[in-house]
Amino acid sequence: MPTIAYIGLGSNMGDKKANCRRALDLLEAAGRIRKISSFYRTEPVGYRDQDEFINVVAEIETERTPGELLRLCGEIEDALGRTREVHWGPRTIDLDILLYGDRVVHEHNPDLTIPHPLLAERRFFLAPLAEIAPRAIHPLLGKTAAAMLDELKSPHRVFKSEP
Repeated sequence: MPTIAYIGLGSNMGDKKANCRRALDLLEAAGRIRKISSFYRTEPVGYRDQDEFINVVAEIETERTPGELLRLCGEIEDALGRTREVHWGPRTIDLDILLYGDRVVHEHNPDLTIPHPLLAERRFFLAPLAEIAPRAIHPLLGKTAAAMLDELKSPHRVFKSEP
């Protein structure tokens, strides 16, 4: 039975929007993409000495398991030239599983934690998520995407970008 998952995508190297569009095209291998948020320009968080990001969230209907979906996201990152040199540093593309139905997943693999452990703290996740799924519920906090965005106190700025 298919599950609705939300994938956050971000890029701050090269043609950022083209990187995100290409990753979205490749993400169709996971299932049917039902919705795609607007593109957002966002300030970097954590490591600040880098260019701003373009972020977007996709709603996907998938029959893949969380582990299979994570592997596909990694394959897409690799295909688009993602390197991991600086933690939270510049990247051609980054794909994160934000939510996977109402599942809570924390496997021995530290890369597979659902919901995303920083979802409620990151405006660059919440603004596009709340745009396409304002009533999506964080299964641990019991709050909707819209409520988490409204309650967020982060000074991190996020702006809708031109298509």
